[in-house]
Amino acid sequence: MSTIRVNHELRQEVWRASAQRHYERASEWTEPYRGRRASGKLHPVYDFLFIYYRFKPSQLEAWHPQFGINLIGASGEPAYQHRYYIHDANGTRLDPNRMEDSARHRLEMALRLCEAVDQRPPQFGCFGMHEWAMVYRGDFEGEIRHAEQLPLRLSQEETDAFVRSRPIACSHFDAFRFFSEPAKAFNRIQPTKETRIRNEQCGCLHTNMDLYKLCGQCMPWLGSELMWQCFELAIEARKLDMRASPYDCRSLGFEPVKVETPAGRSEYEQQQRTLSERSQPIRREIIGGLKRILTAD
Repeated sequence: MSTIRVNHELRQEVWRASAQRHYERASEWTEPYRGRRASGKLHPVYDFLFIYYRFKPSQLEAWHPQFGINLIGASGEPAYQHRYYIHDANGTRLDPNRMEDSARHRLEMALRLCEAVDQRPPQFGCFGMHEWAMVYRGDFEGEIRHAEQLPLRLSQEETDAFVRSRPIACSHFDAFRFFSEPAKAFNRIQPTKETRIRNEQCGCLHTNMDLYKLCGQCMPWLGSELMWQCFELAIEARKLDMRASPYDCRSLGFEPVKVETPAGRSEYEQQQRTLSERSQPIRREIIGGLKRILTAD
């Protein structure tokens, strides 16, 4: 018999309304993505979140209560037949006693990373150079990401010269691993998957974007409301990421943040700071939620 604590109860009409509202706002993003995917014309800014993080659109559309919420009248709902839910005379709720070791480990690792990032002071000196390092000497390397859809704003020669002119300080392994091979030596550190806990910090655009990934990996425990906050933050981070990149995104309606100029670097840092500040309460909510789940009786 489960002994989990129930902190809040939602009547059927309340949680159904929440689920419908969540589906409608999510579908504004998922339906266009499905259409673009079917036509083979993906959006290089928006569709990144679906492709890179590999969450199905249906995962964003589905509404789940966070741990500690009891749903009245949901026992027959297909969305809540997942093995983590318990159904009894009191209602439907998430039960940590049903969590397998692999899922618990995933939540523990997400908590460890979020706590490490939260305790580390933010750094704001990268100016989005990771995207530039990814296309460094692209004409020789034989591959420039997004080249079929988006041209470079500068010539390849000018792009390469700018990469060589600036110090690169990328602390995010999943961004660093996409650097072109000649550009990797320019980075002040050489982050690896194993050093992620030690390197990541909340000033990093990709670290904050990854809150969407971490929350998704911890579903359904953290709840769809928090996952939606992470998704919205990730969208804004991705916009800045591409606006500050060497790609010309004006055909998509995005004016460039010209980090190759002092004014552009100042603009980038200001927006980077805003996103970092926005990420902190979200990260702390993830930390608090994971602690409650992992210490539940």
